[in-house]
Amino acid sequence: MSLLFAATHPTRTSALIIYGSYARRGWAPDHPFGRTEEEMETLLTAVESGWGTPVGIETWAPSLARDEVLRQWWAAFLRFAASPGAAIAVLRMAQEIDVRHVLPVIAVPTLILHRRGDLLARVEQARYLGERINGAKLVELPGDDHLYFVGNADAIVDEIQEFLTGTRGIPEADRVLATVLFVDIVGSTERAAAVGDARWRDLLVTYHAHVGREVARFKGRVIDTAGDGAFAIFDGPARAIRCAAAIRDALTSQGLPLRAGLHTGECEVSGDKVVGIAVHIAARVSALAPSGEILVSNTVKDLVARFGLVFSDRGSHSLKGVPGAWHLLVAHS
Repeated sequence: MSLLFAATHPTRTSALIIYGSYARRGWAPDHPFGRTEEEMETLLTAVESGWGTPVGIETWAPSLARDEVLRQWWAAFLRFAASPGAAIAVLRMAQEIDVRHVLPVIAVPTLILHRRGDLLARVEQARYLGERINGAKLVELPGDDHLYFVGNADAIVDEIQEFLTGTRGIPEADRVLATVLFVDIVGSTERAAAVGDARWRDLLVTYHAHVGREVARFKGRVIDTAGDGAFAIFDGPARAIRCAAAIRDALTSQGLPLRAGLHTGECEVSGDKVVGIAVHIAARVSALAPSGEILVSNTVKDLVARFGLVFSDRGSHSLKGVPGAWHLLVAHS
């Protein structure tokens, strides 16, 4: 529709931006990268039998096809979007689309974006558009996902912004107050040696899966996992303490002794990265925690005074690389 509109109403079209699309959906002798009738029938059969489940997510978003949250969202999206019969009707109509004849008529500034490994619409279809729309700018992006908000979505936004405004935005990091949690397995080296590599890998998978579930349950966000450590942030210190306690209690019962450290302070958030002195302090606090304890800075303790949490004093400590003396406490939850 966008291609047809731009060709028909150029005075009403300031620019045309096409992502992951095509001029013809189906195969033809002069269009060999379209979807064949056999491919279409296979798709329709899958839709008919699996609509309302995560059917097709491996094609639409292969990089996150095993992400259970995305799979559940995708299944719900399909159910809300259409009935199986309506979906099949739309797919059949899409297979009949062919607007190749209007491409040479388009005379508006055009940007064509396409991921090279797109499994739903082959990149050759974008190249076909780029070759036949006069003056079109074709940008091929790395990646296999068709969903624009999965994968390198920021690169797509940057290309669109530059095309429309002439400049790219400089990403600014957000500064937020957050409670930083570090948790790790005590004596991990000895434990790995005792159980063997294969069993240790299985234990780490269980450990990180449990950390992820508990952090999500307490409305936090896992920032990084490396080896036997995990780093998460929360917008509330009381939830962070209770999350640390839930992780410790569950995994200690499975023979994995844990320790945790927390600090609340200003962090710099840029995309998936969280940095700042608060992160370093929390890491240093965690390193001082004995097995089974949740060690917190005095800042955390002061912020949760009304939540009924109990603390034991651990005195003042020097934190490597951090100036001054730091008053630390053990949180009991």
